Amino acid sequence: MSTPLFETCPLHCSQPLEETTIHLPEGTLRRCPSCGQLLSACDQDWYNQSMQEFNAPEGTLPQGKSQQRYQQRMSKVLLRAKAQLPYSAMNPRFLDVGCSSGALLQVAKRCDFSVHGVEPAEKAAHTASQLADVDVFTGFLADAHYPDHHFDIITLFEVIEHLTDPIAITQEMMRILKPGGILLIGTNNADSWSYQALGNRCEYLDIKKHGGHISFFTPNSMRKLAEQSGMRVINISTKRVNFAERKDVNALQYHFNRIARELLALPASWLLKGHDMMVTMQKPE
Repeated sequence: MSTPLFETCPLHCSQPLEETTIHLPEGTLRRCPSCGQLLSACDQDWYNQSMQEFNAPEGTLPQGKSQQRYQQRMSKVLLRAKAQLPYSAMNPRFLDVGCSSGALLQVAKRCDFSVHGVEPAEKAAHTASQLADVDVFTGFLADAHYPDHHFDIITLFEVIEHLTDPIAITQEMMRILKPGGILLIGTNNADSWSYQALGNRCEYLDIKKHGGHISFFTPNSMRKLAEQSGMRVINISTKRVNFAERKDVNALQYHFNRIARELLALPASWLLKGHDMMVTMQKPE
């Protein structure tokens, strides 16, 4: 029998993991009863194989109309982060960890940030350095050896769900942030209404469909991550709900699903029950 990647909660909670009712091809998801973290039952070989999908030149570049929407949305996110800095920064020094093929680096450059990226997938990192014409370190963050107190803003978008040791990378990001610097983390919310409704039909949980997805955060586990890393949470927001995957229902059922999504979007945001989660952390001054 293979050994799962997680035997205990990666956020150093003391209680033993509990099995859930969510059964996936790689095994039954387990939950930390202390912080709510959901954890894959996959082993190291399965994880390594699933991560190979990201080593491609196109990486995660948005295409067509989605590219314009992405640029508009992320410009607002980055400029809001700049406004949250407790000091003036004309050209904030910006680092995107897990920058893939450089979509966010291009946005940051248009916002007049001083832009840097880190990406372990060689082909995607090469694309990023060419498209954004910026410094991209090919490898893992710890191997880049950035100086202490170097960056104003760091982003970690759609990366943390891939990590076996989220505390280590968050501590490293805190080290290289300036005092008062901002860390933005984007991932899914495992305590969302969508997860509760979909269960094992939730595609985000399936490592076969989303390579490397092994660790699923909640607002509570994000607060625990900040506490363990010496960071301060200044905001958690969630948005969007979904109660049915299109492939699983007929046209009429999906129509009612769309109505429910629209009606419950605002309450989900208020109650932190949306499935898209953005966490803003700050390094103490």
